[in-house]
Amino acid sequence: MGAAPHRNATQHKGFPVNINATLFAQMIVFAILIWVTMKWIWPLLMSAIEERQQKIAEGLAAADRSKRDLAQAEERVNEVLREARTKASEIITQAEARRAQIIDQAKVEAIEEGNRQKAAALAEIASAGTRAREDLRKQVSALAVAGAEKLIRREIDGNVHRVLLDELAAEI
Repeated sequence: MGAAPHRNATQHKGFPVNINATLFAQMIVFAILIWVTMKWIWPLLMSAIEERQQKIAEGLAAADRSKRDLAQAEERVNEVLREARTKASEIITQAEARRAQIIDQAKVEAIEEGNRQKAAALAEIASAGTRAREDLRKQVSALAVAGAEKLIRREIDGNVHRVLLDELAAEI
């Protein structure tokens, strides 16, 4: 009986397989793959990575600048607020001083107007008193003339004179 041909572990379905050649071929394909990757793919990946790193760095730098700008803006806002408060305080102080000045001026003007009105009233009173005295003098003169006329027309009698004088005094 013939023995079946012995198959070697290195043979595959009728083809002899050499492990060294397969391993060598795989190493060559792997080396070509590495070389292609290093030649064309790796630079693209590295440039993309570097570009992304640069964008991240620029973003971080922009964030730092923004923080500084924000801090400076806040300082400017605080400074403007301080100036506005100072200005407002000055305006309020000036307004209060102007109010006091207006009140004082109004008081002085009121006193002056009161004095003018008082002087006008006193002058009117004096004028009315003078007119009243003049009217009284005219009436007294008229009464005196009338009394003298009555006395002359009547007899001269002391009792009659006294009665006439009392009437005259009552009329005055």
